[in-house]
Amino acid sequence: MAAEIEPPYPLIHEELKSGMVVPFLGAGASRSKSGETSAALPSASELSLLLAKTTSFPSEDPRDRGDLAKVASYFVEINGRKLLRRQLRSHLAVNAKPGALHEYLASLPGHGLIITTNYDTLLEQALRAANKPFHLVVHPIERDDWRGSVLWWPPDAEGPQTPATNTLDIDLDANTVIYKMHGTVSGSASGEWDNFVITEDDYTEFLSQMSGGNSAIPAIFQAHFRDRNFLFLGYSLSDWNLRVILKNLSRHLQSEGRSADFAAWAIQRNPSLFERKLWGKREVEIFDQDIDEFVARLREAGG
Repeated sequence: MAAEIEPPYPLIHEELKSGMVVPFLGAGASRSKSGETSAALPSASELSLLLAKTTSFPSEDPRDRGDLAKVASYFVEINGRKLLRRQLRSHLAVNAKPGALHEYLASLPGHGLIITTNYDTLLEQALRAANKPFHLVVHPIERDDWRGSVLWWPPDAEGPQTPATNTLDIDLDANTVIYKMHGTVSGSASGEWDNFVITEDDYTEFLSQMSGGNSAIPAIFQAHFRDRNFLFLGYSLSDWNLRVILKNLSRHLQSEGRSADFAAWAIQRNPSLFERKLWGKREVEIFDQDIDEFVARLREAGG
């Protein structure tokens, strides 16, 4: 078998420093080995199993019990959204520490956009520890009057503003911005601003907004994508929700005139042949590597 091709570490590091790469952080990005001394965040399948046990989910099939969207949908049908939010907060608002990836991104001298589909606050913690101001933008799902809007916290703001997605205005060349595409467990003890795109209906609603006139993704982010590279970290394309979102995102970006001259990379440990083909179909170069190892090599490349 041919040896694995290594990622272009110096190139990716330089592009990240200059803000010419948009990192996308998936569930695996929050499972860094460097955070082992703190409370552990559950993986999506572990969270699904916890919810299934709490609500006496009727199926014993491991495929059903490990399907977070399906289990969360059942939980809401039986117990309501408020109790789901409380359960999610109890499992996600834990004393977990940022990993090597979060600390690396926070250490970069430049500015730019970081997108995550994780609910945790590890990236925010790392940026605060590095004394790096940032804007936080969250896709809201919990209230009808927020449809077509985002929750936006400028640096050090106590509460969010709620501009329409096509009116959000942040200078991405001069500011660090976190966009939490699937919501967040908020930093407040009350959980007032908790938002979770998690049930099957939530994903359907999110995808319908992606293709609507007032897209779920802010217009300034869409414009930013056109001349940027992409770096996917901690994702698995075995998750159908991610595949559908990426398909819609790709279609939208192509319609917005993104150049074909920019690169897209994915870092994933032990990708299956199925996943390699799916990434390749989306013109993403996938590398079989542990995220912590990848970050260590980026740091070495940066001297």
